[in-house]
Formats: sequence, structure tokens, C-alpha cells
Amino acid sequence: MLPTIDAKHHTLLANAIRTLAMDAVEQAKSGHPGLPMGAADVATVLFSQALKFDAAQPEWPDRDRFVLSAGHGSMLVYALLYLTGTPGMTLDEIKRFRQLHSRTPGHPEVHHTRGVEMTTGPLGQGIATAVGMAMAERMLSAEFGKAVVNHHTYVLASDGDLMEGISQEAIALAGHQKLNKLIVLFDDNGISIDGPLSIADSVDQIKRFQSAGWRAERVDGHDPAAILAAINRAKASAKPSLIACKTIIGYGAPKRAGTSKAHGEPLGADELAGAKASLGLSPTPFDVPAEALKAWRALGARGAASRSAWTEAFARLSPRKQDEFNRRLGHQLPPKLGKALSSHKAALAANPPTIATRKASEMALEAITPVMPELLLGSADLTPSNNTKMKTAEPFTAKNPKGRYVHYGIREHGMAAAMNGIALHGGFRPAGATFMVFTDYCRPAIRLAALMNQPVIYVMTHDSIGLGEDGPTHQPVEHLAALRAIPNLRTLRPADAMETAECWQLALERTDGPTVLALTRQNLTPVRLEASRANMCATGAYELLGAEGGKADATVFATGSEIEIAVAARKMLAEKGISARIVSVPSLELFLSQPAEVRAKIIGPARIKVAVEAGIRMGWDAVIGADGLFVGMSTFGASAPYKELYKLFGITPEAVADAVTAKHNQ
Repeated sequence: MLPTIDAKHHTLLANAIRTLAMDAVEQAKSGHPGLPMGAADVATVLFSQALKFDAAQPEWPDRDRFVLSAGHGSMLVYALLYLTGTPGMTLDEIKRFRQLHSRTPGHPEVHHTRGVEMTTGPLGQGIATAVGMAMAERMLSAEFGKAVVNHHTYVLASDGDLMEGISQEAIALAGHQKLNKLIVLFDDNGISIDGPLSIADSVDQIKRFQSAGWRAERVDGHDPAAILAAINRAKASAKPSLIACKTIIGYGAPKRAGTSKAHGEPLGADELAGAKASLGLSPTPFDVPAEALKAWRALGARGAASRSAWTEAFARLSPRKQDEFNRRLGHQLPPKLGKALSSHKAALAANPPTIATRKASEMALEAITPVMPELLLGSADLTPSNNTKMKTAEPFTAKNPKGRYVHYGIREHGMAAAMNGIALHGGFRPAGATFMVFTDYCRPAIRLAALMNQPVIYVMTHDSIGLGEDGPTHQPVEHLAALRAIPNLRTLRPADAMETAECWQLALERTDGPTVLALTRQNLTPVRLEASRANMCATGAYELLGAEGGKADATVFATGSEIEIAVAARKMLAEKGISARIVSVPSLELFLSQPAEVRAKIIGPARIKVAVEAGIRMGWDAVIGADGLFVGMSTFGASAPYKELYKLFGITPEAVADAVTAKHNQ
């Protein structure tokens, strides 16, 4: 038996969404009216009958999450935020849709608009990120109890979201983990930009999701009672759920409804007037009936009682648990972290190891994880190679939600997106690993992490031709430059165990954006033999070795595995009477962000400047100048033992010394 819903009242509420969406897109002369018009019934049922939220406090930790994966339909969520009374979302902001500095940008942006859970627009990212949110909810609930962590994650997804390849990685991971508090509402309108979906796709999404371990069903997306009944069944399921809601894109538009013309452009004056007439709406722009607005505002305020009850439940936690919960959701580092890292650095200084930086990373993590329970490590099926699983770590599984290691499977893109969701949810610091070359597979999600200012950590090992025999398919060449090109992404490439510990510290201290740790497969000679109190990597570059005799003829800048090459070249140059200093540059972009006087002091006045890195030159001219020397890669790599490859491509101490000598003698 279907739930009872007042059809007339429901239509009043849904049409308020349609009114605002149609008029905002029309006024902006830009946007996507079709999805909000078609999905208004689904959204109305969700927000009025199922979603746990308090509009006055959109950051309440135990709220249900609503992710508009189909971010092009942004006016749907903006209309809901305004109608429910979310602070900051006014009618004037609705009228300023897609205008400069408005709170209603073309696609939803987290932290820009209160009530928006994540930045969406690139299709597939929302549903994949929501998987991470559901994972975080389960883990946090297992740790702090259902009295304070007990909420659902809802996603409104489009045909496009489900066609993107990342969606398969996401639904397979969610089904395997039995994330039953993840509910996807599929706006099944059968239309894409090019026309009917049938011209490009014939997948049975119900069977597809079922095969991945989901509960899946199809309902009439314009029947509120059927939608609510499906949501109730989903909430009672032991599996994640897909509800395919069969809708009409541009619902109500006399000529464009059900066609691609309703998707991504204003309806136009005549079609807009016709749509309003067919829906029984006022022809006046942005005219929401007072009765509808009053009802929506009451729905927005209804969650205050649930939030108040949650506050009381939270107060019943022990003071220690309250402090820990608040610390972690506030991105505050554990108080013992500094001491743990200092002790680790002292141990390294006492016995400097010749090891790969991936192994050095493992050693650092052995010091970090006992004092940082929120650090959630994982790998895309390369755990033995990435060195990210500690000896005592238990895997996160459907049966063990307290596990703190995630086996993401061979799903690099899905892993990166899920980590975004984990970070956005709060309570954990995700760090996931794969080979450096596969940042290509992760890149869209990495870019979103940077755009959303999320402190995600990517442990990327096998960072150059130094991985050797696997050859050019697996050897990163352009990747360091490509990662450095992403705004707000910080790439760290340590040279030894001491720098690796400091780079982990920088990654963990950062709360305003993501960090890549680029780590070697091959062993490296230690170059930092003392445990400085300060983090020498914090400025992105620092003088590792000064010039003998004081004045430098040349400065050699290097990163990671090429530092030992630079150090050896310095010795060769000294034998030729050429004085060189060595500057380690663990983070080129962090260094370039320093004040001019800091950069100038570190770069120094030496006439000859050379950069050494087993990657391409791009980006280094900002340090060495257009006439500076560069010893590195300009082609793809090859398959051979790594020492032979360094000789083949001319990345050797001899090559550095010869280049400096030739310029010195000019």
C-alpha cells in the first residue's frame, strides 16, 4: 500500500521549484531548466518526506547529505535552499543566477553556497564522491555510536552520471561494501544533449546496479506516493539502493518537454509562458505563492527538533569522546603528532637509512598512525608496492566498519573521488595510493579536491624512470609538471627518509587543499643527516649544501631521487675548481608561493643555475630562468634496470658536472 500524500499540496511545493528554475534560467539567458522542472517531484518528496536536515544549521554533523550529482541542474538545489530558508540564499541571489559573485553559480560549489555538500558539474563525480560520504558515515558511526552518527546520503543522478566510467567504479565499490545508507535517485528522463538517450546508450541500469550488489527499482518520477514508498523501501534495505525515477525533462513545457531542447538553454518567452499556463503558475517572474513559501519554510524548520535531540545525545558522550569528535571534525591535528614525528626524525638521524622513499613513507606512517586514528589509508590494489598498510591495520569491510585501511580495488578514479567524499563528510583524513603514472586516472577527482579545498593526500609511488623494468607505460615523465599545473594542489617529492617525514608532516598540517607525495621505488642515499627542529621542507626549497669557499659559481636545484645525483656532481665540480651549492626543492609550487625575498635568498646570485629532475623541464624556468640548464627527460622512458636508464637519458652526476663546466668556461 502506497503512503498517503496530499497531491494538491505536493504540486504546490513542486511547482515553486519549477517557477524559480524557469525564471532564473530565463533571466540569466543561460542554464539548464529541464532537470529542475522534471525532477521537482522527486526533490519535493525527498525534502518534504524523507531528508533529515535543519535549514538554519546546514552544517549540522548528523544531517542527511544531499548530493546533486547532475550539477548542471543547479537551480534545483538553489531553489530548495531558498524555499527552505537556508541562510544566505535569498530571492535576490536566485535572480542573480550565474552572475559574478552570486551565491548561485552555474554549477554548485561547496563552501561558496551554504547547504551545498560538494562541487558538482563534471558528471559522475557526485555519485562517486557520495560513496566516500557513506563510507565515512559508517566508520564514524561505528566509532562514536549511532546516537550521534546516523544519517543517509542521497544522490540525484542523471543519465550522464551513469554513463561516465567512474560510476561503475563507484557502484561496484559501494555494492561490495554494502553501503546501505547510500540511496541514488536516478532522474531517468531518457534525454541527453544530442537527443534521445537511445542514440548512444541501451544499458539496463536496473540490472547493472543489481549485478553490482545494489537494490534497484524503477518508479514513476511524477507519482509522489510511489517515490516515497521506494525511498522507504531503500531505507529498510541492507544494500545501497538505486531508484530510477521515470521523469519528463522540462515537465510542463508545451513543446520542449521530453526533448533535448529543454536540457541546456532557456525556454524562451513563448515556451516559458506556455509552461506557466499549463502548470497553473503566475506569469510574473519569480512569483512563488505565499502558501507555498510558508509550507517550504516550515519544512526547513522542522529539522530543528531532530538537531536539538542530537545535541542532547552528543552531550551524553564522555568529555573525551566529545573533544575527539570536535577535534576531528574541526581538522585539528592530534596533540601527540608533533612529538611522534620529532622522535621519528631523531631515530633517522641516529641511523640514516638507505631506502626508497616509499619505504621511508611507511616508516613515517608507523610513527604517525598510533597517534592519529583519523588517518584513513588505502590503495588501489597496490598495497605491497605503495607501502601504505601498517602491520596492525585492519581493513574496512562491510563486517568491520572500524577498519582503517581501504582496499579500493583497481579503481584509481573511484578511489580519488571516494576520498573527496570522506574528506567532505568529516571525521577522517583520507590518504590513498597507487603508482604515480595513474594520477592520470585520478586527475578529474584530484582537480575537484583542489577546487573544493579538501585535504586529501595521494601517496604516489614509482615516481620516475627509476621504477625501471616496467617501462614507459608505467614511468611518469610529464606527471610532475601536470600535477604542479593544478591550482591549489601541492606536490611533494622528498629526497630521503628525513625529507619524507617532513613532507608527511606538511601534508597532514594542510587543511585547505590536497597534497601529492611523489615517492621512489629505488633506494636513495640519505642526504639529511641531522634532525632539525624546524621543518626544512616547509618553504618548498632550502639550501642543502652550501658552496665550498663561500661564493657559489653555480647552484644546482634538484628534487627527490635526483638530489643524490646533484650531491655527487657538486663533488666532481669541486675537483675542477668550480664551487656549487645544492638546493633541495621538495615542492616547486610551494617554493614559488613564498615571498619574493625568500625566493631570492634561496635561489641565490650564482650565475649558473641548473635543475635536475627525472621529469620534463616545464615549470623550472621560474627558478633557473629561460637560459638555465636542465638535466632531465624530454621523451618517454624505456624498459631496463633503472641505473641503465639514468645513464641512457643522461641524468647522471657526470652530465650535470659537464653542463655546468661548459657554461662556466663560456
